[in-house]
Amino acid sequence: MYDTLIKANELLLHVEDKNWLIFDCRFDLSDVDKGQKSYAVSHLPGAIYAHLDDHLSSPITPDSGRHPMPDTKKLIQWLATCGLTEQTQVVVYDDSFAAMSSRLWWLLKCLGHEAVAILDGGWQAWVNQSLVVDSKLPELHASNFTADLNEHCVVTTRDVLNNINTDDFQLVDVRTNERFIGKLEPIDPVAGHIPGAMNMPLIDNLDENGFFKTAAQLKAMYSALCESRSAENQVYMCGSGVTACHSIFALSLAGCGFAKVYAGSWSEWIRDPGRPAAIGQE
Repeated sequence: MYDTLIKANELLLHVEDKNWLIFDCRFDLSDVDKGQKSYAVSHLPGAIYAHLDDHLSSPITPDSGRHPMPDTKKLIQWLATCGLTEQTQVVVYDDSFAAMSSRLWWLLKCLGHEAVAILDGGWQAWVNQSLVVDSKLPELHASNFTADLNEHCVVTTRDVLNNINTDDFQLVDVRTNERFIGKLEPIDPVAGHIPGAMNMPLIDNLDENGFFKTAAQLKAMYSALCESRSAENQVYMCGSGVTACHSIFALSLAGCGFAKVYAGSWSEWIRDPGRPAAIGQE
């Protein structure tokens, strides 16, 4: 079973296995149709397209962030339509070094499906090795997959607001330092961060070639944090609750446990101007 990373040469051996499912999670925040268009041109053999907005999120509301948690029933129904079973090995990939595919990895983990792995290096690693690609839509065989979402995977805005005073958990913001300190904000209308959060940019999870650092390297990187807080008492956030999953994956790859996500993240936090926002490095 693969439950964290899989290499391209390992996946190549299983692209025709009937009990494996591959999901293409390519998505561009600035062009929401780009990922699906790229998928239509070419994708890994048998891969199913997972759309961040349509499959892995719910519609935005006046109080939500940019990528609200998906409706659990709809998510499970879609996964059943794709043919997921308890015995299925799942592999997810994108072209943004797991920034998007880690969302589906995390969601499946929260549904109790352990056999899910991220393709290390993603789409680039596959095509750079000149491995086989396809443009055909896969033939789906629906299953009767059922599951329950573990609600302990997620914290709410109210939880985060209360934590400013109680310090029950460590909030970790994985956005770039420029966004964290409020120097640059290219997406959301308000810059800065939540008071008490620490900044650990997700880019630091990767090596210079866009592959995940080794488990030993990641363990060393997260060791100081994990010595003071168990993974269960760490909550990761980003702009909208998507790329935070990248660092939860890295923490799991390091063998440090499974942390939680602030699903609304910064884009939900700033919906209410009465919530505090900090500027600069804490």
